[in-house]
Amino acid sequence: MPLPLRFLPLAFLLFMGAAHAQVHQLQLDVARFRSEDVAIKGGVVEVYATVAGKHLTYQKRGPKMYQAGATVTLEAVRADGVAVYQETVTLKPPVLRDTTAAIKNPISFQKRLNLPEGRYTLRGHLKDQYRTGSTDIVELPLVLEFASTKPAMSDLVLLLKPASRSAVEANTFIRNNLSLTRAPGGLYARGQDKLFFYSELYNIAPGQAITLRYRLRAAKATKDAVSGQGAVQGADGRPTVLTGELDMSKLPAGSYALTVEARNAKNQVVSTQTITVRRDPADYAPAGAVMPR
Repeated sequence: MPLPLRFLPLAFLLFMGAAHAQVHQLQLDVARFRSEDVAIKGGVVEVYATVAGKHLTYQKRGPKMYQAGATVTLEAVRADGVAVYQETVTLKPPVLRDTTAAIKNPISFQKRLNLPEGRYTLRGHLKDQYRTGSTDIVELPLVLEFASTKPAMSDLVLLLKPASRSAVEANTFIRNNLSLTRAPGGLYARGQDKLFFYSELYNIAPGQAITLRYRLRAAKATKDAVSGQGAVQGADGRPTVLTGELDMSKLPAGSYALTVEARNAKNQVVSTQTITVRRDPADYAPAGAVMPR
């Protein structure tokens, strides 16, 4: 199915590789959106980086005071090896009084990149500041193409809270005036019984009726574990926002595929996206993202 953005390959690779991927200390969640400036042949790439705090080295900073530190270098590299974006962010998790504590919250930050059309490798390089030789490198393929004018959906963004209107000044956590609280790595942990998602639909006529159908299905299952639906109308002069929620309170721990379909008045699928969701009620939820220093 032709799309103005090549979203499916990335989603497919991430989903297929989840069961066999190396366990990384650095988690990169990527969502691609069409540029709001139609004159620009490129896209907006939102990178949400999460560092697992429990794997970092904590150093004594004072009486009963311990703190870890890490640097994350993000790069977007073209197919010819040229880096079109590079930035290093320093992270400092909260000070602990006892390093044997069971909970060492992850720390997260988000970057919004504007990139021309093309094929890239998104690379994240994590370095533990207090452990010599401790590094973790994560690489993801990234394809941005904007040729077609047919309806297409952006990548899905998994949320811990419903997308909500915000009066806060514009920042990387807001899209279409909605504040988005990401679920790092698609993980829904202890106390997080509801899944929320956000996406954008492009090339839909203003006022066009669109029905949303979405479902969670366990790996290799033939039936949906839980499903829902909603309705929207094509927005005028901007992307059509797609949001929804699902109750996971009765679902067992495991990996699921969330599929969201946009259907027209004839019940035909005009665009669809799939993303991996992990449910683990026994685990502690990651902390919310923080603005980088």
